[in-house]
Amino acid sequence: MRNLKVDGDRLWASLMEMARIGATPKGGNCRLALSDLDAEGRRLFIRWCEEAGCTVTVDRVGNIFARRPGRNPDLPPVMTGSHLDTQPTGGRFDGVYGVLAGLEVVRTLNDLGYETEAPIEVAVWTNEEGARFSPAMMGSGVFAGIFGVDETLAKPDNFGPATFGEELRRIGFAGEAPVGGRPVKAYFEAHIEQGPILEDEGKTIGVVTAAQGQRWYEITVTGQESHAGTTPMRKRQDALVAAARMVEAVNRIGHAHPPDAVATVGALQVSPNSRNTIPGRVFFTVDFRHPVDATLSIMDEELKRECRGIAEAARVTVDITDFWYFPPTPFEKRLVDSVRSAAKAQGLPHRDIISGAGHDAVYLARVAPTAMVFVPCKGGISHNEIEDAKKEDLEAGCAVLLNAILAEANA
Repeated sequence: MRNLKVDGDRLWASLMEMARIGATPKGGNCRLALSDLDAEGRRLFIRWCEEAGCTVTVDRVGNIFARRPGRNPDLPPVMTGSHLDTQPTGGRFDGVYGVLAGLEVVRTLNDLGYETEAPIEVAVWTNEEGARFSPAMMGSGVFAGIFGVDETLAKPDNFGPATFGEELRRIGFAGEAPVGGRPVKAYFEAHIEQGPILEDEGKTIGVVTAAQGQRWYEITVTGQESHAGTTPMRKRQDALVAAARMVEAVNRIGHAHPPDAVATVGALQVSPNSRNTIPGRVFFTVDFRHPVDATLSIMDEELKRECRGIAEAARVTVDITDFWYFPPTPFEKRLVDSVRSAAKAQGLPHRDIISGAGHDAVYLARVAPTAMVFVPCKGGISHNEIEDAKKEDLEAGCAVLLNAILAEANA
């Protein structure tokens, strides 16, 4: 029983049916968190789980848990899952693969009449992407005690006047179950890699040993608005020129810590955004990532020193807000070994890998032993409508997930 297979055709069909909800013209998906389309995807998942004999509960921030009972109901569950929400121009596999791979594990065990010792739960975490409500990984963060329930329910919509709690109630997913505070025997998450390493090296399985740390910033540069035609260059306090130099500094810092550092300015807003007015205010975001916390701290120091020096030279002011931070997260060695052993038993080419992206597993690792399974995605492209993955790779990753879960559920 250490080399069980799953039904790859059934898994693929489920992925494609879910992909119809929020389908976009280029073959991707848009199911923003707590939108009507997110609710439709959630209802489809719940229907499938109930048809598979699972008991479904929803907690106060909308996290969904579908439980398949085990022989010993007193044991904490072995949990797996991911998210159903997407980026505004997201793909068909990011997040949803981990959810439906978990469902396929349940369906396969049902087909075999296999009863595990511990219960198995498939989780859908609310607002992993952070596209509509910030920050990301919100539902799993509340479950792990990182964020409070009330503060999360009050989070504003990035695109409108509603709050997280209002939209949760509107779509019918404001559950009554408490958030977290209960034991989890282990947590596994299957996911597309969202990078090019596995595909480049011809590996089917990524055995994820850790997730790199992240620091997010919000930076506001304030100068002085003035007429573009009448203000001499020497008299200007141009917020955009200063911000442009800071953006270049962000890129330089990323290049200064190879090979693992990445540094990104992903959003920028210019005010008053008029062609004949010198910009008086610029807001932009910075995303730093590195698997070594000490290096991440050095990058933090360099960013703040560079920005303040640039601001002084340009005679503008700069406000740097530390918006979000989590340290590098090593995953549980025992569970990582289970993933590696399952890949070997399946005869699948595999390699150890560090996750460059944040995942719900990062927060679950705060409260339970955790590991992840990666499979390749075409060109390493994700957060894009053209995101793609091979059916046989998704099937292989799900089989590895199944066998790793069984090793833990019966331990």
